Amino acid sequence: MADVSFWQEFTSRPDFWGFITIAPVASFVTWIHVWMALKMVFYPIRFIGVHVGPIPLGWQGIVPRKAGKISGILVDQSLSKIGSLDEFFREMKPDEMAEFISESMMDNVEELIDEVMSERNSTLWENLPQAIKRRIYLHVRKQVPGIMDSLVTELTFNVENLVDMREMVVRQMENDREMMVRMFLRVGQKEIDFIWHISAAIGAFFGIVQMGVWLVVPWHWTLVFWAAFWGLLTNWIAIWMVFNPVEPKRIPIVGWTWHGAFMRRQTEVSEVFAHISTRELFTIKQIMTEMMFGPKADKTRKVVKRHVSRMLDSPIVRTAIQMTMGWEEYARLKDTIIDKSIEATMGPISDPGLNESRAVKVNQLFLERMKLLTPMEFQNLLRPAFREDEWILIVLGGVTGALAGWLQLMLGFK
Repeated sequence: MADVSFWQEFTSRPDFWGFITIAPVASFVTWIHVWMALKMVFYPIRFIGVHVGPIPLGWQGIVPRKAGKISGILVDQSLSKIGSLDEFFREMKPDEMAEFISESMMDNVEELIDEVMSERNSTLWENLPQAIKRRIYLHVRKQVPGIMDSLVTELTFNVENLVDMREMVVRQMENDREMMVRMFLRVGQKEIDFIWHISAAIGAFFGIVQMGVWLVVPWHWTLVFWAAFWGLLTNWIAIWMVFNPVEPKRIPIVGWTWHGAFMRRQTEVSEVFAHISTRELFTIKQIMTEMMFGPKADKTRKVVKRHVSRMLDSPIVRTAIQMTMGWEEYARLKDTIIDKSIEATMGPISDPGLNESRAVKVNQLFLERMKLLTPMEFQNLLRPAFREDEWILIVLGGVTGALAGWLQLMLGFK
């Protein structure tokens, strides 16, 4: 009888309906604002808003906005521990690449020579006896395989001096921010889903706590205050649970092992990240493009020039060129041939089949090294994406929670 009386008295309270909705509303609002916070980490790719002088009024996803800084951290704290460009390049089997490039260039060697010579002096080249042209074609054909083999070998031994891995990755990420977002999402999608879904349970738990607080202290302002506080705490806990504990912790009483959601997937994540890295970051095309056109391209040109000069300085070629163009033009021709050689080389280097076959070779090395990363090094594959401006996401939870608490106060309490 006392229980019935208590229930009747409880349901007759003017704030009854508002009170029993505290936990469901807290769960739903938390679920929504965590989803919003996660989206804001990655989207929009480009800034949406206006600039009032130097002050931006709008939003750009944290990852694309801080692409350079985050990718730099990624290289410094994780990728550099996996391997060096020298190791990756050697794993790609340079001798096989040299053979592939030579065979590809052989198909167009006459057209390449005609194009180069015609650009310098088309009239004289066209009037050169066909017999001399054929001797030049034949000579170049004989020289190309040896030159490509020695050139690729030297580039392989000097790749660390010709390419800065950190600059290459940072520049690539800054130039293709969509790729960076795609990479982080593919690596961490399960953790992102985990944060989102666990947030509803965390919100419901805090909502129940808040109901207990309301029974003891039924002051209206506490509804907004605690809603804001739980919003802050929920976003912080959700992000924290992804990466912590870094090492597995066993809970003796219940026999559970507590480990960060991302941390316990090292084997699975390693396979995904290795596949992405060897096909988008450390491809033969990307490395050679950086080598030929990056900040250290002048060093690469000197290497190419030294090898190409061996072919141009042979008596038959040098005599034919000097007869048609003269000494000064012969010197300038070397620069033209270097440019054309680089252009001709980048064609086969960009071949999808070649890049995939090299990726397969590097993938196993990448995967083995990733599995050997320490927990802290492994954590830094994804952690930088959340660490940058993480406070904004936490504050967003507090602001959203306060707004939801205020609306609930207005609609459910008197």
